[in-house]
Formats: sequence, C-alpha cells, structure tokens
Amino acid sequence: MFYETAANTHGLPHDPFKALVSPRPIGWITTISAKGEVNLSPYSFFNAVSEKPHMVAFSSSGRKDAVTFAEETKEFVCNLATFDLREEMNATSAPLPRGENEMIHAGLAAAPSRLVKPPRVANAPAALECKWLQTVPLVPMGGGEPGYYLVIGQVVGIYIDDRFIIDGLVDTAAMRPIARSGYRDYFVATPETKFSLKRPGT
Repeated sequence: MFYETAANTHGLPHDPFKALVSPRPIGWITTISAKGEVNLSPYSFFNAVSEKPHMVAFSSSGRKDAVTFAEETKEFVCNLATFDLREEMNATSAPLPRGENEMIHAGLAAAPSRLVKPPRVANAPAALECKWLQTVPLVPMGGGEPGYYLVIGQVVGIYIDDRFIIDGLVDTAAMRPIARSGYRDYFVATPETKFSLKRPGT
C-alpha cells in the first residue's frame, strides 16, 4: 500500500506512522516550575541528538507542563523508563491538573539531582540531568499554528546505578528499558535480544 499523509487515506483503523517509526525510546521527563511544582511525564518522541556536547530532545503535543516548566527554570531530567517501572510510567501519563505531582500520583519516590533542581525517579537505573537550550515550534509546511514543540537540552550530569556497570561497560539490556511503538504497544530490551555488529573500517 501507499498513501499520502496529507489526506491520510490509508484505510486502516489507526494511523500506522508511529508503528513504523519504532521502537522509540521514552523520555520520562521531570521538570519543576518556578513555583516549585514537580511534573513527571513520558514522551515517546524523544532521543539523543548530539554527542559532543551531549544533547537530547523531546517533542510535546501542545505546550504541556514539561515544556512550560523547562522554560521557566531552564532545567529538566530524563529518567530511564524500564519494564519494572512500566505501570508507574504509564500512570504518569494521566492528564492531571497543572501543578499536581505525577510522582506522588504514581507512587514513585524522588531522589535529588546533583546539578539541576528537578528530581530524578529514585528507582530509575539511569537519569540524564539537562539544561534547557531552546524550544522549537514545529511549524508545518505552508505555515499555521504548530501542533508540537521540540525541547532541546544539554546533558550536564548523568546518574547510573552502579549495579549495571559490568567490566567497565553499561549493561543497558540488563536495565530492561522499554520503548514505544504504535497503538498501545511497547518493546522491551533484554540481554537475550541484544546483539553486536562491528562497523566497517573499525
């Protein structure tokens, strides 16, 4: 099949776009407002976008609390969402009133970050402490109001649970991170599904 996205006439019950751009890492973003209100939300439009310096980005449908709070205090934290925390991660996607703490709603403990004010999820095996750089409105072709906002941050500190550092390498698969697919589907990385390839010329 082939369809043009402008018309979206694929004839399927649901748009397959997110099922094809998959699996997508989940940015489980902690922010704090100028008033000290904590927000924790999962974003499946998330990824690392630069290594030198370390940068990450997440994209929000509309100007949600994570976007507003990150702009107010110029900081955010990306927590690693894992299989063991899947229910709590899902609970933090609930549409709570602005300023209500999703960590408390999901029964999660907070741990203080080292270099930024927003806390990290205490039980998450890794977290990236970030300084906000910019928010880019994703304006569609032909103009119009942006539906999404891309938040870009520079990673200034990284927390890793020492249990997952084996022989000098981070055993990411042992953390069992989860990733988003389309519809209600997720993937989980495990040691059994991990494989390695040597890049040409290395």
